[in-house]
Amino acid sequence: MTIEGTIAGWSLILLFTGLTVALAKPVGTWLFALYEGGHTPLHRVLGPVERGFYRLAGVRPDSEQTWRAYALHLLLFQLVLTLLTYAILRLQSVLPLNPRELAGVGSDGAMNTAIAFVTNTNWQWYGGESTLSNLSQMLALSIHNFLSAATGIAIAFALFRGFARRQSATIGNFWADCTRVTLYLLVPICVIYALFLVASGVPQTLASSIDVTTLEGAKQTLVLGPVASQEAIKMLGTNGGGFFNANSAHPFENPTALTNFIQILSIFAIGSGLTWCFGKAVGNTRQGWAILSAMMILFLAGASLTYWQEAAGNPVLHQLGVMGGNMEGKEVRFGIAASALFSVVTTAASCGAVNAMHDSFTALGGMIPLFNMQLGEVVVGGVGAGIYGFLLFALLAVFIAGLMVGRTPEYVGKKIEGKEVKLAVLAIAVLPLCILGFTAISAVLPAGLAGPLNQGPHGFTEILYAFSSATGNNGSAFAGLTAGTPFYNGLLSVAMWIGRFFVIVPALAIAGSLAAKKYTPETAGSFPTTGPLWIGLLVGIILIVGGLTFLPGLALGPIADHLAMTSGKLF
Repeated sequence: MTIEGTIAGWSLILLFTGLTVALAKPVGTWLFALYEGGHTPLHRVLGPVERGFYRLAGVRPDSEQTWRAYALHLLLFQLVLTLLTYAILRLQSVLPLNPRELAGVGSDGAMNTAIAFVTNTNWQWYGGESTLSNLSQMLALSIHNFLSAATGIAIAFALFRGFARRQSATIGNFWADCTRVTLYLLVPICVIYALFLVASGVPQTLASSIDVTTLEGAKQTLVLGPVASQEAIKMLGTNGGGFFNANSAHPFENPTALTNFIQILSIFAIGSGLTWCFGKAVGNTRQGWAILSAMMILFLAGASLTYWQEAAGNPVLHQLGVMGGNMEGKEVRFGIAASALFSVVTTAASCGAVNAMHDSFTALGGMIPLFNMQLGEVVVGGVGAGIYGFLLFALLAVFIAGLMVGRTPEYVGKKIEGKEVKLAVLAIAVLPLCILGFTAISAVLPAGLAGPLNQGPHGFTEILYAFSSATGNNGSAFAGLTAGTPFYNGLLSVAMWIGRFFVIVPALAIAGSLAAKKYTPETAGSFPTTGPLWIGLLVGIILIVGGLTFLPGLALGPIADHLAMTSGKLF
């Protein structure tokens, strides 16, 4: 790679980081208005729609819920959505808006897809353009891109109230939170976003295909559909499920360098804004800036290593006389820097969209996306899920800090006691147990071993990546695993469900416990949770607790693959 290319690449990463930080306060301000149930400029127009929905659904938005009621309503809602999506996919062949007359999806595939989109994972074992009708894409999938994102933000709001309230038995109303986020945040932005994508060349039509003549004179049929509307919420809601099999590497989903940059930026926009919203909710915006600072440190470290490795190229190819950076599996219209940045952002934020094939990255370049997911995807993280996952680590960090200084741990005015710590550890421990357990099963059973395309460490990484992605509700794949089998569809479905709801319920329980507590003012003996020491402790705890847990998998996968690559062996 040339010096100019390297400078351009580093500049792209720094520009992206700066804009992400700059968006935190304006986006957070809008989120805080929704968190409080206050008014936005859109309430004058959309207020009647909101009130009409409440009357139609029989919801009283001012009637708040305990954490148990909040969790119960949430879980029942997700169950109904799962069954509805399953039915639509199974009955696809007899439903309208199926111009290509595609058959219904098989039982194991339909259940896997339903769970994937309900849990905000959006794992795709299929090729979208060859498997799903326009109705399935819009009704069965796109609707979940809105609702699963709104659900994550609603849970974050509930946890914020746990920290902010004093001696309260309630943490908000799930239906009101979900409705306001969808109506006043996600839908308006996505309308503008989709129009920008259409203007950039992304299709938005109910037509199924178009016949074209290529420059060589050959005839070709191109699949079309309502792509722009799905693409907008796919990125903003950190969903990741693509209309086409090639996802954001497809020119109809991501046609230009500008659309690529806007898509990457939109993945982090709401997640960064939620950090400022948290600080505002607890009455100290420095708390939010401290969390965002820790996130950005982890992000920059990952982005730098990935770009450095991909720009350095493949040492095996260098020995064969093919010099330069690693362009395998990357789109030439994006290049190495934009592809490396996209891979880190999409796995740090539990989005799962891809504009390059991670399976073709260098061993250490591909390790960072994997490692991001194994940290719990709290480096900004998914919309809502990132901040409430990060706060679980914050509770653990402040507890450890309290042990070190010999005082009762406190965080933003609330004493952190055994109950909260146990619940946080339970939610955090679910990830390694699920990832490593299911990977071990798949690495020894014949049905599991039939999936990887490659042998050796790289093949093992393909399995490890799949369960890291599913449990972390990311949805991206190493692109070398044949996962559309009953074995993988079933096991990955269980991983996605556990990774979503076995974290959500403890987080809501923590919210309820904290909301019932008194406010404890800071004293001279309180551990500061806004300065460099706190930021360093947060980063260290996340790396130690989230990282060391996965060393066995990393050693058997990417690290072994890197050693094999540098020794001149190919897998």
